[in-house]
Amino acid sequence: MSDRVVTFPGGFMTISRINDVDRMVGKRIQALRKARGLSQSDLAAAAGVRFQQIQKYESGANRVSASRLWAISDALDVEILYFFEGIAPEQIAEKSGEAVEDPMAFLRDPEALEILTLLKSLPKTKKSAVLSIVRSMAL
Repeated sequence: MSDRVVTFPGGFMTISRINDVDRMVGKRIQALRKARGLSQSDLAAAAGVRFQQIQKYESGANRVSASRLWAISDALDVEILYFFEGIAPEQIAEKSGEAVEDPMAFLRDPEALEILTLLKSLPKTKKSAVLSIVRSMAL
């Protein structure tokens, strides 16, 4: 599944297609939410989104961003790794037809974990600013 790049005056954005891992993460969110006895509205309030967004995550219609998954894992009182347990990079590559790196490799990087931890504490406006800076550095 390849991503699609959309250009517009002054920039571009990449639109990623949903894959099997995204759907699996959504199903695990749903299963854990139900096991915790939470409604979609309860989880949405705790994660800072509307309940419709939780519906989209759980159905696999929308991909969950790393920072949002962090908030959801916090709300569900589970380590973020829970959502990826049991999946080998080779399985992901076989299903998608793409060469895929270990999706959890960045979480084994102490600096990446520190960035995620600090990012979680920032207000939304500052998160957007940080994202812009990181994007400009990555290009």
